[in-house]
Amino acid sequence: MQPKLGNKTKKAFKKICWANTLGFDESDIVILGIPDETGSHSVWSGTSKAPDRIRKISNERDIYYEKKLQCLALPTNGLQSTRVYDYGNIKKRQIPHAFDKILSPSKIPIAIGGDHSNTTPILKAMAKKYGPVSLVYFDAHPDFVSHTRNYYGSVITDSLNYIDVKSSIQIGIRSPEIEEIANIKKHGLKVITPFDVVEQGMIEISKTVLDTIKENVYISFDMDCLDPAYAPGVSVPVPIGIESQDATHLVKKIIQRGITGFDIMEVCPKHDLNNQTSHLASRMIGEIVSSCKV
Repeated sequence: MQPKLGNKTKKAFKKICWANTLGFDESDIVILGIPDETGSHSVWSGTSKAPDRIRKISNERDIYYEKKLQCLALPTNGLQSTRVYDYGNIKKRQIPHAFDKILSPSKIPIAIGGDHSNTTPILKAMAKKYGPVSLVYFDAHPDFVSHTRNYYGSVITDSLNYIDVKSSIQIGIRSPEIEEIANIKKHGLKVITPFDVVEQGMIEISKTVLDTIKENVYISFDMDCLDPAYAPGVSVPVPIGIESQDATHLVKKIIQRGITGFDIMEVCPKHDLNNQTSHLASRMIGEIVSSCKV
């Protein structure tokens, strides 16, 4: 049975503009929202509003009209023949059931949070299906705190049983705590900073990432990985971040190799500027969909 669509009725539910099928069974990619921020410690609240805001903005800015004909502002490669289904919203406690339903026929899930702690139960569900996954973790923060658990700052600690650390990598890190630096060194987790991107360039960075990951790759993308100039509407913005085109280019390179799933977390509409971050998230989802191997 499909989980209820959060607090909204099916009649009020507005699907994301990239959804092009009404049927779950015939879909290749399943988009679902997790409007939960119970794992956040940020003074800036509001990430629970992101799934519906991103959907709303996608329909306002990625759709246009020519002589009353509705047109979709396609991603770079078009949508190809990929069939995308919008599952609606689920509660955090429904993640195991929803992902079991999605992964059983090996569909690719794209989850929209919510705070980053939602990624831990997702990774648990992925590991149940595929075994420990190669995690590509885009974030300004390592989220490798271990003195406190089960929140958005301990995602990696809480997920160690679900990931293959040796074939995992963090990208965009620039605001670690002392404890996190120690944990990164202890576990041998590879990290790429924005300064590495500037110094090495995207060709070399792409090679490093693709050489690190193995099969069963999962991408988790915290929007604060990006510089606030591109994504101001996040719960914990950090200056000196990665540029949006560089990050999206790298995501597409990874996806073209094949992924098991993707999530995009920490969009905070209440602190956004003209819905810039929500629109960027929508465009990124479009590029993800267009790059997936199905």
